[in-house]
Amino acid sequence: MKGKIDRKETIFVLVMVACIILLVLLPTGFARPIYVNSEGAKVRILEADDSSVYINGIIKQGDQSCVVEILSGSHKGEQTKAINLLVGKMDLDKMFKPGDIAWAIIENKADGSIVFANLVDHYRVDKELILIGVFAVLLVLFSGFTGIRTLLSFAFALLAIWKLLIPMTLKGYPPVWVALAVGCSISIITLIMVAGLTKKAYAAIGGAIACSLVTCLLSIFYTKYMGIDGSVMQWSESLLYSGYQNLDLTQVFMAAVYLACSGAILDLAIDISAALDELVVHKPDITRMELVRSGLTIGKSVVGSQTTTLLLAYMGSYLSILMVYMAQATPWMSIINSKTVASEILHTFVGCIGLVLVAPATSVICALMYAKK
Repeated sequence: MKGKIDRKETIFVLVMVACIILLVLLPTGFARPIYVNSEGAKVRILEADDSSVYINGIIKQGDQSCVVEILSGSHKGEQTKAINLLVGKMDLDKMFKPGDIAWAIIENKADGSIVFANLVDHYRVDKELILIGVFAVLLVLFSGFTGIRTLLSFAFALLAIWKLLIPMTLKGYPPVWVALAVGCSISIITLIMVAGLTKKAYAAIGGAIACSLVTCLLSIFYTKYMGIDGSVMQWSESLLYSGYQNLDLTQVFMAAVYLACSGAILDLAIDISAALDELVVHKPDITRMELVRSGLTIGKSVVGSQTTTLLLAYMGSYLSILMVYMAQATPWMSIINSKTVASEILHTFVGCIGLVLVAPATSVICALMYAKK
């Protein structure tokens, strides 16, 4: 029997690898160059001229002129001048010094020669790959084959969002329902990849999907009830100016609320399910009511830490905004009534409600699947 299960899980893993390859190859429909005669290239800063940069208060404006060596692309090995334009925004501006590696957009003439080069930002891809590699190696060393399956589920989740959710939303599909479909698919795949084709995985899937539906409905209701619109999201106006005026940003916000909570929901669902699965192994004659009570007892401790984790995650992402409010001595009532803070309260407590419901839902499903009457 064990060999049969292992074969099924191996087949499932191979199917997942095939799905990931298909998602990698799947075109989004938006991969088109903005400028026909331009290309991105990795460059090394050889010289940096700051003579045209001036300081206006606490920000820098003007432009930095650099001489760069092109390290990739059709002009690899060539040297050219490049401009670093400063727009007066600290989150967008950057300064370069000799020896820095940067990413640049190079504009070409019809004959292929360089017209100009624009420095976009510091090159960080190699550092990001090192960070991801360290995570992958530690995960595999600690978890073995389960770690490999976890990496596959991680890759599937990332590709599903990038290749399915975002393009379909931009093409006009209902954002909430697309997010729900993609989120539930990610939950199912992740739980099976982590727990295998087992009862504990199926019970966790049932609990996670049930609470995902509740969380999604709550995000829709409270977004409308609290009068919050999608403009609170970063870069939302830029999305409208990019030619997507018909996009419903409020529905995108609702979808984002659900998607942000779905990971914590599936995490708690498998925690409860795995604990009850282990309990059944050691006490096969346990009754359904005893199993439900055990699940609720386990859930009381886990839910407290999970909801705090969710709160800290959202507070951390908005720490600078809260610091601004305090530095300006903004009244407390004005803070909690602001659209920005209200949206984070909605994010946090809709997610917390979903988490609170996971323990009883998963416990009941485990009781029905495992125990006798």
